Amino acid sequence: MNIKQLSKKLGLSITTVSRALGGYSDVSQKTKERVKKFAKKYKYSPNLNASRLASNKSNTVGFVLPLYGLNANQLNQSSFLNL
Repeated sequence: MNIKQLSKKLGLSITTVSRALGGYSDVSQKTKERVKKFAKKYKYSPNLNASRLASNKSNTVGFVLPLYGLNANQLNQSSFLNL
């Protein structure tokens, strides 16, 4: 079940369903409860990739290990092992 299908079953717009699930104050408490009830009933879970795309946040951390040439001995340094 995705948000589009859920909104169709509820007869609400995708935006309203999204905002109800997000707990926004511009959606009535009655609508929030109804949306959450249907979401639980139909086992709705948000698509993390779609959420990340919409929010423009990846919520990931990257770390670059400096390797000089093909010498992997740099990885034995204690500062890299502590990480």
